Amino acid sequence: MASKRIVVGNMKMNLTAQEINKYLKVIEKKEYNNQVIFCPSSLYLPYFVGKTYGVGIQNIAAYENGAYTGEISALQAKSMHLDCTLIGHSERREYFKETDEVVRQKIKLSLQANLKVILCIGETEEERDSLKTYKVLKKQIVNALKGFEEKELKKIIIAYEPIWAIGTGKTPSNEEIKDTISFIKDIVKDSLHINMSVLYGGSVNEKNIASLNQIENIDGYLVGGASTKADKFMKIIEVVVNQ
Repeated sequence: MASKRIVVGNMKMNLTAQEINKYLKVIEKKEYNNQVIFCPSSLYLPYFVGKTYGVGIQNIAAYENGAYTGEISALQAKSMHLDCTLIGHSERREYFKETDEVVRQKIKLSLQANLKVILCIGETEEERDSLKTYKVLKKQIVNALKGFEEKELKKIIIAYEPIWAIGTGKTPSNEEIKDTISFIKDIVKDSLHINMSVLYGGSVNEKNIASLNQIENIDGYLVGGASTKADKFMKIIEVVVNQ
């Protein structure tokens, strides 16, 4: 039986218009389903909408609408028929100083717009070395998701991305990932009384995906750099959807 795990490609601020054109020609050779979600730069979103896969935006504003030059609201994203948004990615937290409160506000606005949410959480290498991983993850989860009703929480997926593994080529062991995902699911169950899917992200690529896909409690993957290479991303998708 085919896996129901999902694969999300966070393409970040990469690829020119010409490169996107070539990328689309490659990925459109195959049919996909809602197990596959592409998150290109916002500028390119219209080229991806209306195809056989899901489409998400990498970030939305912490404001409903108004004079916020350069921002994109959750309502605008939904009006473009997007499926979901990434929220709380470590790069947003680090480079744009997004706090847990800002993350929660973005989740609130996304849910109000009926936009599904992929909530990103993760610890730094220093926090890992100080044995604070679980403490950090619990704080991020509880602060981001407190106060939401069950029907709202059902529209949220958590993506666990250890910050020290993003773009570094380093990944935790399969056993570490399994244990951390179990911890995340237990926290969600104990604190929010709901079961929630958890993805893994952090240097996921076409070389390690078969090994990662052996982890029993994983619900999918958030892929960064490898998602910007159409051929490599298609190999990842093939393993996850068919293994």
